[in-house]
Amino acid sequence: MLTVHHLEDSRSQRVLWLLEELGAEYDVRRYDRDPKTRLAPPELYDVHPLGKSPVITDDTITVAETGAIFEYVLETRDTDQSLGTEKGTAHARQMTYWLHYAEGTAMPLLVMKLIFSNIPERAPLLARRLFRTILSPVHAQFIDPRIAEQVVFWNASLAETGWFVGEAFSAADIMMSFPLEAAGSRVDLSAYPHVRDFLTRCHQRPAYQAALERGGPYAFA
Repeated sequence: MLTVHHLEDSRSQRVLWLLEELGAEYDVRRYDRDPKTRLAPPELYDVHPLGKSPVITDDTITVAETGAIFEYVLETRDTDQSLGTEKGTAHARQMTYWLHYAEGTAMPLLVMKLIFSNIPERAPLLARRLFRTILSPVHAQFIDPRIAEQVVFWNASLAETGWFVGEAFSAADIMMSFPLEAAGSRVDLSAYPHVRDFLTRCHQRPAYQAALERGGPYAFA
């Protein structure tokens, strides 16, 4: 039996959604974040040496990293390629790109935005203004322009069909949902209708709702 080691408010929500779309059987072992640090609990180190989520176990097999998990699930559970694509095609190359882009390019900028935004709030009261002054140019001159580039790219990529690969919903859309959801909590998406419409369609899917029921509260829903 495949088990998803699911951390609240994390990338692992996508794994639950993927499995629900495929109608696959799986168990969920849920982990709560430390209320102060927001880090994963030490119990995850019993599953994988880095103690991170998402990670899945499938009998004796352990797979970590969201992109690798998606590739494994598509290989072993998507027998009719309902969410994947035929290997060697242009769509398959696009699928591979988005599965790696989501974590390799999009998320590091959004994580950087989150960390730099939280530094002043976690600093001693008298030092908060100083930290905001120091970090403001970092946001204005580097982080925010780079994120804006990504959002423009997403909007253009979705403009033709509303999906990231071809004309139909696929695993690439599930993978890309988290960067877009995270961006929505950090930047104004009002000028990007294709991004907003994409998220609305994703959130309305029955499998997305079923994944929320299995995984518990999810801040980006």
